[in-house]
Amino acid sequence: MVPPRSSRPAVRRVVSLVPSLTEAVAATEPGLLAGATDWCDHPAGLDVVRIGGTKNPDTARIAALAPDLVLANEEENRAPDLGALRAAGVEVLVTEVRTLPQAFAELERVLVRGCGLARPAWLADAEDAWRDVRAAGPAVPAVVPVWRRPWMVLGRDTFAGDVLARLGVANVHAGHPERYPRIPLDELNACGAELAVLPDEPYRFTRDDGPESFPGLPCALVSGRHLTWYGPSLREAAEVLGAALRAAGR
Repeated sequence: MVPPRSSRPAVRRVVSLVPSLTEAVAATEPGLLAGATDWCDHPAGLDVVRIGGTKNPDTARIAALAPDLVLANEEENRAPDLGALRAAGVEVLVTEVRTLPQAFAELERVLVRGCGLARPAWLADAEDAWRDVRAAGPAVPAVVPVWRRPWMVLGRDTFAGDVLARLGVANVHAGHPERYPRIPLDELNACGAELAVLPDEPYRFTRDDGPESFPGLPCALVSGRHLTWYGPSLREAAEVLGAALRAAGR
């Protein structure tokens, strides 16, 4: 829980454990960033201390950076790491993002309440870009793999699933009890999907690695950053993803 701004000292040093939030802070006030994960590759050329991965951050190194605030996410980061940071006296702000409206609300919480910044213009632009997005016709049932060896797909209650639903794509595994279930390929091909959506992260699906597993099924190769990141990329995500889906004939 982040206390009200009036009761907290100014935030001058931030470490981000989430690529989306790293980009969001960098696009708003880049001088705040003191450290970020090895996976934080936007904006290009970001020059900050690297503190390991999202799942295995160097908590001692983070504490040594003396950040005023560490930004994390309940899905991307592990509770033991966040607990170790808190035990070292570091304040941690943990986000939860499972829908597009929640993404907008959490971005404002991070930037305005957490970092003490003015609400950025890019956030308003992103909200505007999605305000009138509507599916053109009936939702297309789709399977959405996010990993292979083993195969894993989007399940229930995911940000990416909500984004796709707004673009007219219905995740056939949205009712699965797990958020990222492991499902054998033969079951994926028998699930009744009419489309496979293949992002380039976390697993990097390409034209030569992924579509061959879904014979006879149209495959949309999409930008993982635009499908799964919540930050400045949301300004163009609807357009970029929509174009990829149309290219697949959907």
